[in-house]
Amino acid sequence: MAAEDADLIASLAAQGPVKMHLVLTPQTLPDAPSFNVIADLKGSEHPEQVVIVSGHLDSWDLGTGAIDDGAGVAVSMEVVHLVRALGLHPRRTIRFIAWMNEENGLMGATTYAQDHAAEAGNHFAAMEIDLGADHPLGVTIAAKPEVRELLAPVAEVLAAGGSGLLQTSEHAGADVGPLAALHVPTFAPIQDSRTYFNYHHTAADTLDKIDPRHLSENAAVMAVTAYALANLEVPLPR
Repeated sequence: MAAEDADLIASLAAQGPVKMHLVLTPQTLPDAPSFNVIADLKGSEHPEQVVIVSGHLDSWDLGTGAIDDGAGVAVSMEVVHLVRALGLHPRRTIRFIAWMNEENGLMGATTYAQDHAAEAGNHFAAMEIDLGADHPLGVTIAAKPEVRELLAPVAEVLAAGGSGLLQTSEHAGADVGPLAALHVPTFAPIQDSRTYFNYHHTAADTLDKIDPRHLSENAAVMAVTAYALANLEVPLPR
């Protein structure tokens, strides 16, 4: 139910009894094969070490999944495009992942973590964007407190675009959660989410909610942070 519908019901309920007619069509179908989409920009010095940039590929079928999470997939793809377009050569591999099945159980992320558990030590960092496409304010850090100091130069660069905030958190996203459980440091853009839940998981989640400028700003935050992590001279504490 979109926020405006909930507001209408609340307003009507304050005036007296409310009757609603709901048409509910959900059904649980048998599991079927589906896949994460993965692409690597190989590192120049440590190609075996990976910095992940990611969003999730699936969405609720009420709308088109523009803010949840088509925007995240587009931004993560743009990270790799920007690094290549600028002729940069990260020391570590930057890996794009479009996670499958976030909405219905995290099977893409869980399977990836299981498949790569033996290589968790070579997963240097994992970033996820899954909170829409509005203006980014900075970077969430789900890692040891010392990581915040290591990213201080990144915050200085991002401050010019109004995105210089660094905040620590226990979580940086659902799909990077299984990697976090393997002690991989995880990160996410801090986004202005004041209107996100007006559209989240409703028929209102459509492309007209996307501001191209904000989309570009998120791509810049993700690209600067991912490139910095891919070139960091010291390992991140775990």
